[in-house]
Amino acid sequence: MGSVRAVVVVLCLVVLAACGSSGGGDDESPAPEPSPPSSEGAPVQGKVIVLDPGHNGGNADHPEQINKQVFVGNGRKACDTTGTTTAGGFTEHAFTWDLANRLARVLREKGAEVRFTRESDDGVGPCITERAATGGRVGADAALSIHGDGGPASGRGFHVIVPIAVGENAAIVDDSVRLGEAIRAAYRDGTGMPYSTYIGENGLDRRDDLGGLNLAKVPTTFIECGNMNNPGDAKKMASASFRQRMADSLAAGFERYFSR
Repeated sequence: MGSVRAVVVVLCLVVLAACGSSGGGDDESPAPEPSPPSSEGAPVQGKVIVLDPGHNGGNADHPEQINKQVFVGNGRKACDTTGTTTAGGFTEHAFTWDLANRLARVLREKGAEVRFTRESDDGVGPCITERAATGGRVGADAALSIHGDGGPASGRGFHVIVPIAVGENAAIVDDSVRLGEAIRAAYRDGTGMPYSTYIGENGLDRRDDLGGLNLAKVPTTFIECGNMNNPGDAKKMASASFRQRMADSLAAGFERYFSR
């Protein structure tokens, strides 16, 4: 029996050596890297999308700049504002900057080209006139302005703001409404957030006093992602995992719009 065992051991060693010399062993061939998600066929592939994260981190320290009056198509308003904040101190400008960057990553993975209206969260402005001009300047297919609302603490939910024709924006109003409706549906489906209980109708509000909508040259809509003064909404908006859920939902909204 001893000689038989010796022969078996020798044969096994020969087989293992042959496998190793051929490069077929597990140690010689690491597992292939997983393929990145394909953007082929995504409705946003090749689209240029402008994201406008509301406000900016340096606004509060420069009132002389952001309070400057600018023409918004049918009147004059402040260049920009400081935005709101939660009771826990989470600022709107930080919320919008984080969410916009999360959304940009999702859209770029799907093949879109994404541009921003501001470059960081520690600057001032730019004015609403400059933000509104970005879409036309870069040849965008659509634009979204991202905000968190400062409504009554008893109110909750999100709403989407779409333009009313005030003159030069008349050509983009219908497409802006379609974009807003697509964003509204996907955001509600993806986040479970209710429509606003204190403003708008079924999560949609039409306004003619926002320079970002009045001066837009491409289909543009605003979203107030929740009420930062409401404890329930604020808790969600301060959660990084929930902001990712928001980003995924907004990306789905763009896909709905471009699938029309």
